[in-house]
Amino acid sequence: MATGKRAPAGAAVLRGDITAAIRNAVMNELAEVGYGRLSIEAVARRAGVGKTAIYRRWSNKLEMVLEIVSDVAGRAVPLPDTGSFADDLELLTMIVSRALQHRIASQIIPDLMAEAARNPQIAETLQKALRTHQQAVGEKLVGQAVRRGELPEGTDPEVAVDLMLGPLYWRLAVARTPLPDGYLERLQAAVIGALRASPTD
Repeated sequence: MATGKRAPAGAAVLRGDITAAIRNAVMNELAEVGYGRLSIEAVARRAGVGKTAIYRRWSNKLEMVLEIVSDVAGRAVPLPDTGSFADDLELLTMIVSRALQHRIASQIIPDLMAEAARNPQIAETLQKALRTHQQAVGEKLVGQAVRRGELPEGTDPEVAVDLMLGPLYWRLAVARTPLPDGYLERLQAAVIGALRASPTD
């Protein structure tokens, strides 16, 4: 993305280890101070590089954060294929719940959601990443469950994914409420029951 836009002068090559250090520093700074207080200077100090190393890669703070967050958010969540929708759902909810409770993610996600209300570019980046993930989950997990006869023909993949993952995002990223014992199992049972009872045309 933006890395390719700002080619370094002469024959210099952007070192991958420096880029990785900067990306790691950005994520940790976002987790500690949030987007509003994040600065190029602080990122450079944490990464152990000069500010020029950052400006060779990105024009400004917003461009840097958008590319790095988009890259992280867009990484494919492993989509299970156990041969059973119930087992696929169990693994998926476990993976997503652990990701949302990760030390860095649990700090960055609420901050960026709040920032998205003020910044259309951040909002668009987050929405694109979420839509891509939602589409992948719907096409694979829900689609293959319908083909196996585990879910009814005509099951809406978008609604199904909202039911599968919406409660986790709500509790862990919005309400920031810990999951009680047995919550994932109860959620899985409720989702399966709701999806198998629909649709009716």
